[in-house]
Amino acid sequence: MIILGISGAVFHDASAALFIDGELVAAAEEERFIRDKHAKGRFPVEATRFCLEQAGISPEEVDIVAMPYAPISLFNPARWHYAFRHWYAPDRGLTAIFNGNRRFRRNARMAKDMMRAVNIDPAHVRLVSVEHHLTHASSAYHLSGFEGKTAVLTIDGKGEYATTMFGYAENGKIHKIKEFYDPDSLGGLYGALTEFLGFEMLDGEFKVMGMAPYGDPTRFDFSRLIDFDGKEFRINNEYANVIGLRRHKENGKSYYFSSKLIDWLGPIRKGDEIDDPYIDYAASMQRLLEDVALKLIDYYLGDIIRETGRICYAGGVALNVKLNQRIIAMDGVKELFVQPASNDAGTALGAASYVAEQQGEDVKPMRHAYLGPAYTNEQCIEACKAHEKSPSWTVLEDAPVETAKLLAEGNPIAWFQGRMEFGPRALGNRSILGNPSEKGVADRINAQIKYRERWRPFCPSILDTVAEDILQTDHPSPYMTFTFDVNDSWKARIPEVVHEDGTARAQIVTEDTNPRYYKLIQELEKHTGNAVVLNTSLNRRGEPMVCSPKDALDMFYGSDLEYLIMEDIMITKDK
Repeated sequence: MIILGISGAVFHDASAALFIDGELVAAAEEERFIRDKHAKGRFPVEATRFCLEQAGISPEEVDIVAMPYAPISLFNPARWHYAFRHWYAPDRGLTAIFNGNRRFRRNARMAKDMMRAVNIDPAHVRLVSVEHHLTHASSAYHLSGFEGKTAVLTIDGKGEYATTMFGYAENGKIHKIKEFYDPDSLGGLYGALTEFLGFEMLDGEFKVMGMAPYGDPTRFDFSRLIDFDGKEFRINNEYANVIGLRRHKENGKSYYFSSKLIDWLGPIRKGDEIDDPYIDYAASMQRLLEDVALKLIDYYLGDIIRETGRICYAGGVALNVKLNQRIIAMDGVKELFVQPASNDAGTALGAASYVAEQQGEDVKPMRHAYLGPAYTNEQCIEACKAHEKSPSWTVLEDAPVETAKLLAEGNPIAWFQGRMEFGPRALGNRSILGNPSEKGVADRINAQIKYRERWRPFCPSILDTVAEDILQTDHPSPYMTFTFDVNDSWKARIPEVVHEDGTARAQIVTEDTNPRYYKLIQELEKHTGNAVVLNTSLNRRGEPMVCSPKDALDMFYGSDLEYLIMEDIMITKDK
């Protein structure tokens, strides 16, 4: 059976994922093709075309299209909770009660329009809707490879109405234990503070997380933002997670927090400097998230975790790697699987995998995240010939060997190879690389290449041969979804990938999933003695990750990078 999953119903992070007989064969985000970060307001037309082409199937062969957005019954408490909690905006509350499926009907209509655009006929191919948080849960559980009873957790801003779900899965079935509904959203609260700290909601939350270790979480008490008794929580929507007239407005922009937050904390942060007191605000918000989430997990899932040791997790908040580190440290946790595309792009995976399981398919575990397009040497050369900068190129005899030598000499390298990663993390196929023992290389990449805030951390890609020694754990980490405390003996050896708090958001590289990248790091180890490379995504600030050779060349000539290696083709700039 051929099942296509599509996301975009929540109007950001549109993506497509294709399963054939229960196996994930292709997945990609629309932003990479249309070069518009998060593809807001779009459905995944180009991503779907890629998936079909990659699999070598025609649109007529698709059996089911699955969408991560479902109608919510009037008898479901979610609609009534939303209406009651938004009493100050009666138009929204009445809409939730009397027309709560309005957005579903609109999204279903847009999904069918997208199907027609890629020649999938809605009259003959069934469109199946799945609840948003069930798709997050499925993207983690069904692709984890875990067997036996497993705790399941999803936390994000919101889907239809739900913001958080605790449950368990067994024998392929996902069971809910508890849900929380909008506006009571931990992800929404973190997003509101993200806006206050001067970043874009749904994009800058990881920046707040990176800022937090520089601050003092005890300087400010953020407890007024949330009422929490250990098992139930309510966001104080006099301050945050607000709608309508209660939103703060400034310079024509409407924010997800109220003016009361400004009265309490002061003006919205402007610019890229780490200013007092904003780093302490970031630290306080991160601490609040961790403390509340961990207590909720223990209350609703603690018994299951201590029974089985396994937990699967997805949703936008699952990309908060500092919280994930603390979940791993919880009593009873043996292994935490976080879907690498935990944001809403991953709901395309979850919608398709959930429907596949319902159809009796045996859903195969996710083996890696290299699910996007790949390009040949010949296509890379053709891109060079067509590019406006008329670049000259060299064909390398052994790209990993020669790249490692350049890295050892202190040069940042744009590294483009194989199939593009699915999800927000570069995992060695669309990456900017550096030597983590080369002092100042991180600052250089931030300032001259990525053009981003100087305090943003960089990640290490580590060979599996040394990962346990560096990270002091044998916990799997193939997708950069966790931070770990770096062994003191390694901090001075790889300082450019150790964050302010002594942690690193690590990718453990194995030879079977990425042999070419593995070889590069092996070669770098011969020069430096360290089987570690600095890895960050191949893009500039505010842009999607590079997809095609043309994208790579545009990014290369729009930065101070001096070396671009696409497969076996090396492009350098004239001195």
